[in-house]
Amino acid sequence: MDSNPAHKPGFFERLSSLLVHEPEDREQLLQLLHAAHQRQLLNADALGIIEGALAASEMSVREVMVPRPMMEVVDVQDSLQQVINQVNTTLHSRFPVINGSRDNVIGILLTKDLLRVPHADGFSLRDWLRPAVFIPEYKRLDVLLREFRVSRNHMAIVIDEYAGIAGLITIEDVLEQIVGDISDEYDFDEADDNIQLDQNGAYRVKAHTTVADFNVAFDTRFSDEKCNTVGGLILNHLGRVPQFNETIAIDDVNFQVLRADSRRIYTLVVSRSPAADDSE
Repeated sequence: MDSNPAHKPGFFERLSSLLVHEPEDREQLLQLLHAAHQRQLLNADALGIIEGALAASEMSVREVMVPRPMMEVVDVQDSLQQVINQVNTTLHSRFPVINGSRDNVIGILLTKDLLRVPHADGFSLRDWLRPAVFIPEYKRLDVLLREFRVSRNHMAIVIDEYAGIAGLITIEDVLEQIVGDISDEYDFDEADDNIQLDQNGAYRVKAHTTVADFNVAFDTRFSDEKCNTVGGLILNHLGRVPQFNETIAIDDVNFQVLRADSRRIYTLVVSRSPAADDSE
């Protein structure tokens, strides 16, 4: 019996009391964690991070990487001004450096190193390269994250089984699988958290929403034969990554890009065209 009647059990004491019986598998562990959330021992953010960490231990680099065609690269033959223009356009802090072809990555450029370039005359990008780290596409995310922490690298080039370039992955890509998109609110109490109605009456949709879920929510009939997600649907339609604030019309649905970078789409604002509304 507690000798201090005023003692209030802390978070870990309450969580430990819930985990008296050790879970026998991952499914039981998740059930206990969700029970802890329902009893308010874990908030939604903590539960999401734990679930993300567990999922990362089963995901491969291939599932998260930026595919080779979407890689933002600079060529070793580029002039200083060309490189600066690329940096200003994409706002990335690191770039794979190629020699003529995306299949020939010869190093990594850290854009902060450009601040030390004394002048453009005689500039050779080759002099400012950092070594590139190459990893297999089926490496597990949790293993890669540990390697990133030890090596202090933030980018790796992904290769396939034939040693060809498959894509790239950054430490931010890995962390996002664990903590989620930190720019969007995340609430496990909302069944359709990927589709949210904002204060202005507009629907905000996360790009990783499945096409099937989108069809149910908006009564559309988009095919998911080629693309599983709304972001993939737009990429397949355009053949490129859209820019911020760009609006893409597919059938009678307008997708306005709320958040994106040069590699992927994150958030969209969705509306139906007036013609479609009038016809109903």
